[in-house]
Amino acid sequence: MRENPPIFPTSPSLLHSLLKIFINNRITPNILHPNNNLPFHTQSPFTMNALAATNRNFRHAARLLSLDSKVETSLLIPYREIKVECTIPKDDGTLTSFVGFRVQHDNSRGPMKGGIRYHPEVEHGEVNALAQLMTWKTAVVNVPYGGAKGGIGCSPKELSTSELERLTRVFTQKIHDLIGVNTDIPAPDMGTNGQTMAWILDEYSKFHGYSPAIVTGKPLDLGGSLGREAATGRGVVYATEALLGEHGKSINGLTFAIQGFGNVGSWVARLIHERGGKIVAVSDVTGAVKNPNGIDIPALLEHKEKTGSLSSFDGGDIMDADELLVHECDVLIPCALGGVLNRENAGDVKAKFIIEAANHPTDPEADEILSKKGVIILPDIYANAGGVTVSYFEWVQNMQAFMWNEEKVNQELKKYMTKAFHSIKTMCRTHECNLRMGAFTLGVSRVARSTVLRGWEA
Repeated sequence: MRENPPIFPTSPSLLHSLLKIFINNRITPNILHPNNNLPFHTQSPFTMNALAATNRNFRHAARLLSLDSKVETSLLIPYREIKVECTIPKDDGTLTSFVGFRVQHDNSRGPMKGGIRYHPEVEHGEVNALAQLMTWKTAVVNVPYGGAKGGIGCSPKELSTSELERLTRVFTQKIHDLIGVNTDIPAPDMGTNGQTMAWILDEYSKFHGYSPAIVTGKPLDLGGSLGREAATGRGVVYATEALLGEHGKSINGLTFAIQGFGNVGSWVARLIHERGGKIVAVSDVTGAVKNPNGIDIPALLEHKEKTGSLSSFDGGDIMDADELLVHECDVLIPCALGGVLNRENAGDVKAKFIIEAANHPTDPEADEILSKKGVIILPDIYANAGGVTVSYFEWVQNMQAFMWNEEKVNQELKKYMTKAFHSIKTMCRTHECNLRMGAFTLGVSRVARSTVLRGWEA
């Protein structure tokens, strides 16, 4: 096993500065986060909505299932919450510190699983909500995991590659004895990628020996799975096909609007285009474009690759990005951040179907408004579960040291997504509820059964 040079230089002056920063941290912690406009203890409105919406949906599902109140309380409380201070030297020699979180929500059905995100507004409430959501999501698609989530409050674009590596390694050092191939398996999320996972794998392996199964979403050369990059987007498309098929429709010939053109949105667009769907509007942080005759997605992907922007694409008309959510279309697919559909715009949504490829794109008030309008919403805990499903396949391949070809990965993903949809529909009929509650009752019931069978009161 190779030895890396120490992450911290050991000069006395730098060690003195490090000690000083720790002392100051106990007095004024918020000054240690220069890359974050919000103090870490401050919650954004979205974070409150995310946690409140998750708890609300859980409690509604618990009532439909007539769960024992003690079991309900037990399922809601996280297994473990971790908060660590990650102090690193920057490239200019100064020290800076960031707060890292890992919330491990439930392990009744297997190891806990969830992404690690790097974002300025990462904080405890958001991580807690997303960890709980992962518990229900893994149960909905019936992979043997529980939920977890983690993150570091930082702006990755403002850090160099070497600074990101140091930050990732320090974070791993702080949590390595609380994660593991049979305990908690991280994955990429917003602001992190395969390279981040490679650093975690390497740092973890220094303590525990070579352990490729410790993370998923890794580069192929380190045991990553074929098909993983497209997995979330491909899962969204399989879920969309299952929903439309239930209503006697198919992707071919329908119109789609896609908000977000990152990894998930771009794969969704590509796969829908290949299946004959007409994508009439696309947006991301750089702009939005529309074309009533359908956007040439291969050309848009090539343009985005070359310029990094949608705004100068000549294959359509520029539009206000906010207008995409209320644009005329059959199917709306939000693939970006949460809380984008709210009481302000829900009444103006023209789509007949909404596929939640993002986490929490629809707040509870918008959910109610859209339901009254007859809009059919495919919930996030099912629609975007393709990523964690193929992460499970990657973990299985690593544990067996036997890799699959991409065709097998995609076949198994379709099988899991299709079976999960039919299970959700069964719960909808049993409890006379919508798809969101069908998915929640399915996930919560599976976790509750596992918890009770294992002897939760012992």
